[in-house]
Amino acid sequence: MSGMTMSEKILARASGTPHVRAGQIVDGYVDLLYMHEMLALAIKPFDEIGVGRIWDPSKCVVTVDHWVPPPNEQIARMHQAIREFCWKYGIERFHDVGDHGIIHQLVVERGYVRPGMLVIGSDSHTNMAGAMGAFAAGIGVTETAAVMATGKLWLKVPETLDVRVDGRLSSRTGAKDVILRVIQTTGDDGASYKAVEFHGGTIHDFPMNERFVLSNMTTEMGAKAGMVPADGTTREYLRELGAESEALDADSDARYLRAYDIDVDGMGPQVACPNNPANVKPVEEVAGTKIDMAFVGSCTNARIQDLRAAAEILKGEKVAARVRMVVTPASQAIYRQAMKEGLVEVFLDAGATFTSSTCGPCFGGHMGVLAPKEVCISSTNRNYPGRMGSPESQVYLGSPYTVAASALYGQITDPRGA
Repeated sequence: MSGMTMSEKILARASGTPHVRAGQIVDGYVDLLYMHEMLALAIKPFDEIGVGRIWDPSKCVVTVDHWVPPPNEQIARMHQAIREFCWKYGIERFHDVGDHGIIHQLVVERGYVRPGMLVIGSDSHTNMAGAMGAFAAGIGVTETAAVMATGKLWLKVPETLDVRVDGRLSSRTGAKDVILRVIQTTGDDGASYKAVEFHGGTIHDFPMNERFVLSNMTTEMGAKAGMVPADGTTREYLRELGAESEALDADSDARYLRAYDIDVDGMGPQVACPNNPANVKPVEEVAGTKIDMAFVGSCTNARIQDLRAAAEILKGEKVAARVRMVVTPASQAIYRQAMKEGLVEVFLDAGATFTSSTCGPCFGGHMGVLAPKEVCISSTNRNYPGRMGSPESQVYLGSPYTVAASALYGQITDPRGA
């Protein structure tokens, strides 16, 4: 019997089975369930199940993140329902406004995710937590209600793609550029209901903040889960949060559906052009494209390292005339750290503005929404028509370095020369 992939190992443990194979159906016992405003929609089906309790409130995490603070009465009522539900059912890890963050960031910066966990979230970018060596997957409203009631989830063990990345990147080039190259290679549906594992020297050398970017955007490949082996980097990250962890990787004889070997030696910044995250070109090929807005934010690229990168370019400079720059830290903790380091002042001096930690601009729901014909360079994860506002707007995806350099010059710019 051959070895198992990372996802097979985790789903075997979660289902109490010694060995599982791709295509097998399992009942997995969930280690962590996390929810945002989707919880409000899951309350009715949960009540209809009729159990009258949550299976284990200590394994649930809730925050509000899509509309923060609420822009209208309808959303305020939604937040009110979430608060009352959490209080009623004893969900102590409820992070309300002021202690909030984009949920995918919140669960990893608070140390809620550990290697080997089965993590389920009510959002498609739950994949991000897989950078911790967990199996992390998004689900819908009805499934969320069922997990709250039973603590279990019916899952088909996915086939796995092995993505091996090697090579030394050019300056001001990082994981965002790597994952855009990967998506260009596979297509935006190339990993449909697959697990993606990342290996190779480039991946091994990435710190945790960069690994999160990789797993996060496996969603844009159609993946069920995106995973990075848990190693010394993972262990050190968790140790700083006061938690311990074990190493986790696939077996050496694990079976993969397909393997990709991607050479990034000398590769520079990449940009995903409208209207598909797989429509990727080197920054040089789109340099000069005029922009109306530059956005640094979202669960993909709004950690403290991302703000440092953008501030490095903007320090002592001014955002170009007729361009607005919006910055959304991924959590309140990141916002606070940015203030301590003087980064907030750098952005404000440059003419940028900050929002609360929210998903709002990324999905075109709240703050930073684009008007028809406007062009945005963004550190987010998707650029399908209407993603950030008007379906007539255009969104280019790049790293925080590329976004900041473009804001400075009013057009898409190679950050290596900024």
